[in-house]
Amino acid sequence: MNEEKSMNEENKREIGIPGEIIVKGSDYLPGEGTRRNGEEILATKFGLIDISGRLVKIIPLSGIYMPRPGNVVIGRVLDANFSGWMMDINAPYSSFLPVVECPRFIKGDLTEFLAIGDMVVCKVDNVKPKGVDLTIKLRGLGKLENGMIIFINSNKVPRVIGREGSMIKMIKDETKCDVVVGQNGVIWISGSNVEDELKAKEAIIFVVEKSFVEGLTEKVKEWFDGRKK
Repeated sequence: MNEEKSMNEENKREIGIPGEIIVKGSDYLPGEGTRRNGEEILATKFGLIDISGRLVKIIPLSGIYMPRPGNVVIGRVLDANFSGWMMDINAPYSSFLPVVECPRFIKGDLTEFLAIGDMVVCKVDNVKPKGVDLTIKLRGLGKLENGMIIFINSNKVPRVIGREGSMIKMIKDETKCDVVVGQNGVIWISGSNVEDELKAKEAIIFVVEKSFVEGLTEKVKEWFDGRKK
C-alpha cells in the first residue's frame, strides 16, 4: 500500500491552490508560485505542483514557458553548491548555471558572486530531458542590480518586444528606462527614478492586456501621449 502511494506521488502531479500547504520542512526551497511560511511552503498561484529535489514550484496551467537553446531568460538564484547555482527560470524543469559558464574565474564561496535571491540574465545553453543548463558568458548577461522585476505570461513576450523590437524600443524611449525582457516572461526595469520605472511597468501591462488588439503600436503611442497631458 505504501509502495503504491509512493509510486503515485512520483508519477502524478497534483493541483496547488493559493494558500494551500504543499510541503513542510526547512530543507525545501520555495520556487515560482510558492512562498515560505516558517517550516511550510505555501502555494501562491493556481497550477500544477512540481517538486524537483529540494525545489518546490507551481506550474501555471496556461502559458507555461518551454525553454529553447538560445533563449535569453531572467532567473532567480535558489541555491549554490561547489559546481554552480540552481536557478528558477519559471519553467517546468530544474535549471542550473555551472560555475564554468561564468565570464571569469570564481574561487571560494560562490554566493559572494551570485547570492541566493539574486536576479540574473542568462542564456539557455542546453535543454536536457530533466533540466536546463544556463550560461552568463556572453555580453549583456549577468546579475541585475537595482530596478524592479515584473512577471507576465511568456506567450505575451513577442507582443511586448514587437516587430523587430519596435514596441520595447518605444517603451524604453518614452520612459528613459533600461528594460530586459526574458523569453520566460520575467522582465527587469531600471530607471533613474521610481516614477519612470512605474510608467514602464504600466505600459508593459497595457500591452499585455491589449495584446489581441490590431494596431497595438499606435494604441500604445496614444497611451503615452495621454500620460503627457
